[in-house]
Amino acid sequence: MSQSPTAADILAHIPEAKRKKKALAKRFQGLDYCHYVDDWKHIPRGTAVFGETVIDGYPHIGRVFALEAGLKAHFKRPFWAEEKINGYNVRIARIGDQVVALTRGGFVCPFTTDRLGDLMPLDIFQAEPDKVVCAEVAGPDNPYLESTPPFVAEDVQLFVFDLMTRGKAGFLPYREKQAYLDRYGLPPAPRHGYFQIDEIEQISAVILRLHEEWREGLVFKEDSPRDHRAKYVTGNSNIDDIQATSDNLLDLPPHYFTNRLLRLGLFIEEHDLPPTPELKQALGGAFLDGLGAAMTRYRRTHHVSKHFRCRFRNKENAEMLFKHLHRASRSVQIIRRDLRREDGYWLLEFERVYPALTGMLGDLLAGKMVFD
Repeated sequence: MSQSPTAADILAHIPEAKRKKKALAKRFQGLDYCHYVDDWKHIPRGTAVFGETVIDGYPHIGRVFALEAGLKAHFKRPFWAEEKINGYNVRIARIGDQVVALTRGGFVCPFTTDRLGDLMPLDIFQAEPDKVVCAEVAGPDNPYLESTPPFVAEDVQLFVFDLMTRGKAGFLPYREKQAYLDRYGLPPAPRHGYFQIDEIEQISAVILRLHEEWREGLVFKEDSPRDHRAKYVTGNSNIDDIQATSDNLLDLPPHYFTNRLLRLGLFIEEHDLPPTPELKQALGGAFLDGLGAAMTRYRRTHHVSKHFRCRFRNKENAEMLFKHLHRASRSVQIIRRDLRREDGYWLLEFERVYPALTGMLGDLLAGKMVFD
């Protein structure tokens, strides 16, 4: 395994990274920064640099498809099991007098930054200005994802799962992290136990309960200095992913769907679940319901799209987010529908239009002949 670059290494590489467009310069509310848009020279994608301050990118965590074999192959010590939340990853840090939230790609998110005061206490950044809070933001009123965990019914919530230190790769040890979360009242990702490697039956019981509740899965974190990690998802989370994206069928790569079908098949086989009519109906419906909704929307509006809405305290941040989404979207079109005051917030509403399925349905529903 390659040694993680130091903050000095990352700072030294910035001029070359900018020339090669591996790092892009940005500005947010008077803060100039740059972020690495690709893994490069052992510097992880999403690493952000504000002057001399480095916020390391969040590292990739491997996924196991077979629970028992994967745990026995990759873990050497007992581990904690934390819930994997169906949301988007942010790193929250104090930069000067501001507290900002960075997306996985290292971009300062105007939406999450705007709402931080609603989502978590910020006292930690006064007492511990070098700490970086790693969290998942989830809920139906977010600007990025089309699905949401079943336990967040409205708006968004934040769940903390790690702490880092500015300018230093890696995470705080698990027990130290827990002490900080307790001390500052930070909302934790749900914890589901501490397990030995051979306690497969107990771990499977947790996974099956989450599966029945249509929750996403678990992240395993080894109780050792190497802090090894792996993630494992429930069977129903794969159906949920398909349900959320089947009306975007042609604008996603085929392996997005085949990967989830494979995960589902392996989950059913390993946990000895019968392929019930209800399960088959849920899987078929995940595809057909989305496609049916796409055709209905096309006949009504002549495009296939998904509606998004999110609340802001500051109108400027809503405008900034929309401009970012509009610039960054390559394969979809972003259309603003409304920005208005409602219940003390600015409510931004917009649509993502999916061009590939829109174009194909336009041709097919107009009677185009296809030779196959």
